Amino acid sequence: MRDAGEAIAHAHREEWARVVAGLARRFGNLDIAEEAAAEAFATAVAKWPVDGVPPNPGAWLTTTAARKAIDRIRRENKRDVKQKAAQMLYGDGKQEPADEIGDERLRLIFTCCHPALSMEARVALSLRMVGGLTVAEIARAFLVQETTMGQRISRAKAKIRVARIPYRTPSAEDLPGRMPGVLAVLFLIFNEGYLATGADSDPIRPGLTAEAIRLTRLIRTLMPEDGEVAGLLALMLLTEARRTARVSASGELVSLSEQDRGAWDAALLTEGHQLVRERMAAGEAPGRYQILAAINAVHTSAESVRDTDWRQVVALYDQLAGLDPSPVIALNRAVAVAEVDGAEAALAAVDGLGDKLAGYHAWHATRAELLRRLGQSERARAAYDKAMELAGNSAEIAYLGRRRAELG
Repeated sequence: MRDAGEAIAHAHREEWARVVAGLARRFGNLDIAEEAAAEAFATAVAKWPVDGVPPNPGAWLTTTAARKAIDRIRRENKRDVKQKAAQMLYGDGKQEPADEIGDERLRLIFTCCHPALSMEARVALSLRMVGGLTVAEIARAFLVQETTMGQRISRAKAKIRVARIPYRTPSAEDLPGRMPGVLAVLFLIFNEGYLATGADSDPIRPGLTAEAIRLTRLIRTLMPEDGEVAGLLALMLLTEARRTARVSASGELVSLSEQDRGAWDAALLTEGHQLVRERMAAGEAPGRYQILAAINAVHTSAESVRDTDWRQVVALYDQLAGLDPSPVIALNRAVAVAEVDGAEAALAAVDGLGDKLAGYHAWHATRAELLRRLGQSERARAAYDKAMELAGNSAEIAYLGRRRAELG
């Protein structure tokens, strides 16, 4: 039998979102769902090392969490609410009406993305409750402090309680209005799997990227004409195609220029490129995810970094900046500018973002690479040091450390 600690960690990664989603749908309360799930995992920490890991950890956690939820409802509510909760738990023979969304986790994401909440709150709450990301991981995705993000999530929950927003699956007519938030959630879940931000997690989390792709495919089935859904799916596929080539056997991140392109997944590349071509042929003004997918299509269609059409990449980033003038987009654009106009022009653009991205490890890493190309070794070394200090991904830290060591 595998070590109980490993079993608990594995179950947390695999079951957390599913348990929370099931409880929230059953009891109509995200707070109760999250707290009951947390109590169930705490019980597992106490019991499994002594009693052994149960044959079906997921079922054990679901049953235990449901009991915890019922206990809390019974403590905190009046008699009639207690009876209602018991009916929810044991069933009263009634079936819920069918809805457009057949997947439980996707259904809960749509439910969390209620228009009464700000877009940022919708995304953060969904990532916490459904995606299973920690508050620290969500904070890093938004480039804010962990305490700030914790307060935002708490305020979102409070608003749901005060405004009595129902935990109800949206109708088909509601789906388009909630789509931006849902796509943002799936994009950030994928990103956390693509390059994990926590020091205690694996550098790449294939389970998260696979789940994000699965849910995006489901949304595409629901809304096949939505260009941004197709764009996000294409972006994920073209990125996922490179996964096996992104970390070396020694656990170091492999940059795009050093990757073995023969190891990329040809089937995923073909599907992703086909989606990009379909959206271009549609003749509609592309959205954020479609442009990001097009940028990835340029990168993955080139036989080498040297053969990449960098002018096209810069043009696409210019188009993207018109829709999303964020400093991170500007930083990524600067990387392409270095290939077109040189490292000096790119460094000037990067340095201009320092007031907004000084706490972002990728800003320091980009500066380090540009300073390196300009022969400014001392400044490059200092920038590598800061990038490693801020980075949480072990594979990325190993890569930055090697690049710094090569300076001598």
